[in-house]
Amino acid sequence: MDWIETLARLCACDAPSGFESRIAPLAEGLLRPYTDGISTDALGNITAVKRCGKLGAARVLLDAHIDEIGLVITGYAENGFLRIAGIGGHDERLLPASDVKILADPPVYGVIDTLPPHLAKEGESDNVVEMDSLYIDAGLSPERARSLIPIGTPAVFVSETVRLGEHQISAKALDNRASAAVVIGALELLGDAPLGADLYVLLSSQEEVGTRGAQPASYAAAADFGIVVDVDFALQADVPPEKGRPLGGGVVIARGPNMDRELADRAVAIARERGIPHQVSVEPGGNSGTNARPIQVARAGVRTALLGVPVKYMHTAVETADLRDLDSAARLVRELILECGNYA
Repeated sequence: MDWIETLARLCACDAPSGFESRIAPLAEGLLRPYTDGISTDALGNITAVKRCGKLGAARVLLDAHIDEIGLVITGYAENGFLRIAGIGGHDERLLPASDVKILADPPVYGVIDTLPPHLAKEGESDNVVEMDSLYIDAGLSPERARSLIPIGTPAVFVSETVRLGEHQISAKALDNRASAAVVIGALELLGDAPLGADLYVLLSSQEEVGTRGAQPASYAAAADFGIVVDVDFALQADVPPEKGRPLGGGVVIARGPNMDRELADRAVAIARERGIPHQVSVEPGGNSGTNARPIQVARAGVRTALLGVPVKYMHTAVETADLRDLDSAARLVRELILECGNYA
């Protein structure tokens, strides 16, 4: 797979939580060559099926959420500026002076306002400005703002997909388009290999606002096994060693009560046997903050594995990943799919 081309296409789609229909045609087009049928449910979840041909076969659910964080227009100021609220979690330190794209029809570009340092009072420069005190300046009069941009219109950060060094890539929405690319890559690697179980591939919606999409989609799939691919915290200058994994160190295999112990053990063993670069993280709580939680507890319970792609600067417009980690994640996902078929 051409990781750079695929990531550039996925990250260029502007689809915050609740607006996944904007990326659906691209996602479906990427899934179609490798699956037997695709459907979309009421929440915008995209589910593709690849059948093994066995009557009463077990089911494997492979999930990566397809949404991204964003903003939403909540009102208008007298000067034509736009009031905003967040879709998903934001680092409010980084919002002032950000470039944004308002997803009106046609799109409108703007910037988030910021006070010049020359005019700041003593100590103000050290304060984090909360989102409800920030506005988007789109250069519009009050009348034009109201006519062009209805309340409820979403917005996203403006960011170009760029190469960093030999192996890294930076873009908005790598959380979680990097994992969506891993899913497509795993399907490509799987090819025509015989399956022991039916495979349900879920590109899920609304993860960033409470893992909402995976809950009904996993119920509908009635899976026996779940493989969730999401991003994981990468080491960077201000992240302590126990909180992150190095870029280029390989796919992250999570352990903890939110993951099936035997499946996690097999993931590690397979990675060692196949020479797949990998790392291990520990998620000690009952909720990893990913779709592994709603999938694990769907129906009568699902044996679930969680794999991670390390990403620096998460929930910003410059999220950064290592292409080698995507490759190792896709390789391990392929092997786990086949392994679940053996269990079945």
